[in-house]
Amino acid sequence: MTPEERARLSAEAMWKDDRASKWLGAQIDEIGPGRAVLSMQVADHHLNGHSICHGGYIFTLADSAFAFACNSYNKIVVAQENTITYLSPGKGGERLTATAEEVSLTGRSGVYDVVVTGEDGRKVALFRGLSRQISGQHFQEDEA
Repeated sequence: MTPEERARLSAEAMWKDDRASKWLGAQIDEIGPGRAVLSMQVADHHLNGHSICHGGYIFTLADSAFAFACNSYNKIVVAQENTITYLSPGKGGERLTATAEEVSLTGRSGVYDVVVTGEDGRKVALFRGLSRQISGQHFQEDEA
């Protein structure tokens, strides 16, 4: 099995039960080893009192991209710590894209950076996620 196939099968297994990402309106655009791209259309119910995308929804999109990136090796991985910096508002009706990239994976601990961008390419937020591998796999596969 190639690393790309493993990442795809891991994402499919996770997506099946990921009610939060589906409820958000997110979709997986790309998946690969240590990498994931998710996007969502900013709908009316995502807007806050300033008529911009609520930061919690931007965080959730980034967190979901982080989750799919760090779970791409068919190992169960959870978040240990996450931070986000908002740079510009998400606009109603636009598509936001969260691109998660692995920065470091050492033992059971990983570091992932996620950049959330707007349709025009501007950076909306920068997210850093620290991950921790626990026991289990997303699908049955003999470990080498």
